[in-house]
Amino acid sequence: MRSLSRWLLAFVVCGFAFLKPVAQCPARPNVGTVVHDPYSISSQDGVLSAQLVMGHSVDDAGYTHYCYNYKAPTKIVEAPTLRLNPGDQLVLDVVNRIKDDDPMKMKMAMPDSLDKTCGDGGDMTVSATNVHFHGMNVPPKCHQDEVINTLIQPGTPGFKYNMQIPANEPPGLYWYHPHVHGFAEFQVNGGAAGALIVEGMEKYRPEVAGLTERVFVVRQQYLVPWIPGPYQLTLNYEVSAFPFPLPVILMKPGEKQFWRVANATLQDFLQLQVLVDGTPEPLQLIALDGYPLPQTRNQDTILIPPAGRAEFIVQAPASGSTAVFYTDSYSTGPTGNPDLAQRLATILTRNDADSSPMPKATATSPADKLKFSGLAQQPVTAQRKLYFSEEFGGTNGPIQFYITVDGQKQKVFDPNEKPVIVTKVGAVEDWTIENRALETHAFHIHQIHFQVLEVDGKPVTNPDLLDTIAIPFWEGKGPFHKVKLRMDFRDPNTAGTSLIHCHILLHEDLGMMHKILVEQN
Repeated sequence: MRSLSRWLLAFVVCGFAFLKPVAQCPARPNVGTVVHDPYSISSQDGVLSAQLVMGHSVDDAGYTHYCYNYKAPTKIVEAPTLRLNPGDQLVLDVVNRIKDDDPMKMKMAMPDSLDKTCGDGGDMTVSATNVHFHGMNVPPKCHQDEVINTLIQPGTPGFKYNMQIPANEPPGLYWYHPHVHGFAEFQVNGGAAGALIVEGMEKYRPEVAGLTERVFVVRQQYLVPWIPGPYQLTLNYEVSAFPFPLPVILMKPGEKQFWRVANATLQDFLQLQVLVDGTPEPLQLIALDGYPLPQTRNQDTILIPPAGRAEFIVQAPASGSTAVFYTDSYSTGPTGNPDLAQRLATILTRNDADSSPMPKATATSPADKLKFSGLAQQPVTAQRKLYFSEEFGGTNGPIQFYITVDGQKQKVFDPNEKPVIVTKVGAVEDWTIENRALETHAFHIHQIHFQVLEVDGKPVTNPDLLDTIAIPFWEGKGPFHKVKLRMDFRDPNTAGTSLIHCHILLHEDLGMMHKILVEQN
């Protein structure tokens, strides 16, 4: 089980008083209605400038909501999609309007080195926030993608993020979410997550040019975070859970659409399918984790680990057929929570279905100009081995989670720790990451993508570039499952201190995370 540690259990037993909101979250869609794409904000003249206000409220069913509120021309919308081009500037003002008045609130101390504080400082608490731009290849520096020391406290003027999207940033789907150590799961559980798109996919994968584009964010909501139990999956905030009627996706009969799907769940490994009359249809895979594939490939099931993204072409059924957007069951191991098969939406065909087409392909761009291109041919400067492991507490399942560099002592993350890995700008390293735990983990590294070289010691057929990867659980006997990944630190943007961790957010919050330092030459 992905269970509580003793101190978390004590905290919950003492009682969690829901915070009284200052900024309310917008009403979320009614169940069983048509799914609409998130509201989009696009860059203008090379700049996307916007303000997001972190809000908080509790719905009639008792679910706690956290939200990135954006003031659109006619209403307040939640978690808008941020759309930028390579080379654009992102200027994002984030204001925290959660009310900070909970006497039972648990906190974690900020690092001792106050000179490293970015933002408001203070304590890490459930009402503090910040933003991680997941998958983006921007520097881990203050006002960009620094999350170790950055805190935005309630009631302060806010914090400005200001970063330039690299000119060679891969086009595709990324996402943004809070990353305060110890409390990321609370706010993401409440729905604080949104899509970020770097435009230009049609220049690298012309198959998508002119197709209707859909953006789907799959989220997950527990009634009480950190406590295993029933949960709801949602599709663009519309609940996909029995006994509610399913959300509805509208398509024209037989049309092809370009779907961009982000797994913003806390822990679910999604095995996505489109079933037509009960049979999985082939899906044309275009990109993974915001990186276009060198060649498309057809799959009837696409596995997306927590925090991963997949972009693929879906063909609607003919009139009269029944189609379902579906996630198949996935075993996470003896101590993992089962990820159950679930219908996410009903696909209905209608001749008057809306369309929002991708741009036409005026010219193609060479893939060898993208960041991380040619990585497989680079000389390797270092080899490292890391492993996931868990510590048990009797019949209660795992109570502590670790990611460890082989040869170092197992320990949980401490904001004051020294980096467990130190490397330099220009390095290209091969990391073997092993899972010694009885549940599947999801490895993620900030700032870079990695190339998958081997799985369980065998070269892969598809050496994809990813930022998050599932490593299956150990069965209790035989060798541990492992992956071999090529890490690319050639870009000066990687310089600084960033993070490696499991993207099951409870595991991250409980310390399955460490620092990595990339030094300037």
